[in-house]
Amino acid sequence: MGLETRIKPISYLKAHSAEVIRDLSEGAAPLVITQNGEAKAVIQDVVSYAETQELLALLKLLAMARDDMASGRVQPLEGLKDRIRARAAR
Repeated sequence: MGLETRIKPISYLKAHSAEVIRDLSEGAAPLVITQNGEAKAVIQDVVSYAETQELLALLKLLAMARDDMASGRVQPLEGLKDRIRARAAR
């Protein structure tokens, strides 16, 4: 079930808020809320929101790693142990 089938006006949310929250907590897809015919908000359960935030953080880390590799700001894994020990000895 895609988001296109989960679009409701804000009046629906006002009238059915308990049902919407229950459905979301039971695994329903996010709900797009419209106001004056325009999409204005997306409602989703807390677990899905947390998972999305974790995924975004991971994607940011991967993008940073890709940028570091492209800029040559990386060192080979070989010799890592020696580099760590040398820093610890300082």
